[in-house]
Amino acid sequence: MKEIAYQDIVDEVARICQEANYDLGEDVVNAFKESVRTEKSEAGKSILNQLIENADIATSNRVPMCQDTGVSVFIVKLGQDCHIAGGSLQEAINEGVKKGYDEGYLRCSIVDDPINRRNTGDNTPAVIHIELVEGDGLEVQMSAKGGGAENMSAMKMLTPSAGIEGVKKFILDTVREAGPNACPPLVVGIGIGGNFEVSPYLAKKSLFRPVGERHEDPEIAGLEEELMTAVNKLGIGPQGMGGSTTALDIKVETAPCHIAALPVAVNLNCHASRHKHFVM
Repeated sequence: MKEIAYQDIVDEVARICQEANYDLGEDVVNAFKESVRTEKSEAGKSILNQLIENADIATSNRVPMCQDTGVSVFIVKLGQDCHIAGGSLQEAINEGVKKGYDEGYLRCSIVDDPINRRNTGDNTPAVIHIELVEGDGLEVQMSAKGGGAENMSAMKMLTPSAGIEGVKKFILDTVREAGPNACPPLVVGIGIGGNFEVSPYLAKKSLFRPVGERHEDPEIAGLEEELMTAVNKLGIGPQGMGGSTTALDIKVETAPCHIAALPVAVNLNCHASRHKHFVM
């Protein structure tokens, strides 16, 4: 049985909360640079160059790349032979978020109740998904998920008769309706299958995959490529100003589902596709 100290988790979570907001991943920055090369609109090129400069300023000055420092979303792989000493895993993650957002001077965006809407003042509670796996390790992935893109996300319970064409239509309609409101260029996460609660989780989980990394299943990888082409033909462009770069990447994850159902979820991520992780 491996033992991991509660405080060690708190400290690591605090660190990645700050790094997610200060240091845009190399995968995203490289996608910006490649998009500058391929973007057909001069306005689009200008905006992409501004995003590159913005990311550089954030890293250099240790300030958030966006005022919306997001909901703290975690996907955790917990080994069944791993024990957290000194407190619970969920408590450690939330304590780390409090510490990271306070010490990093990051905006707190969570309200304690959707009706009364009082800010909790520390960006907790975090959204935490825990997957129990073999072994004694602990892997924590964190995303700072902005509200604008999240608001434009959608889920639909299609019937099997809709088929793959119905799935693709729903995805394109969702991106088209989002327009500039989700702060493109986007990373589009898609979950197909499962049930009402599983498909949105698959869509969210897909966004943790690095930009540019294709699905290991060649058929799904081909669907990602096809959707990339279709989304970028919508002409929404960077920040909705028109152009050929509406999406930096499309991610698809699938799961088995009921014979009578075809659930589909689209989780949009803005150009600040912020994700960090650590392993203990």
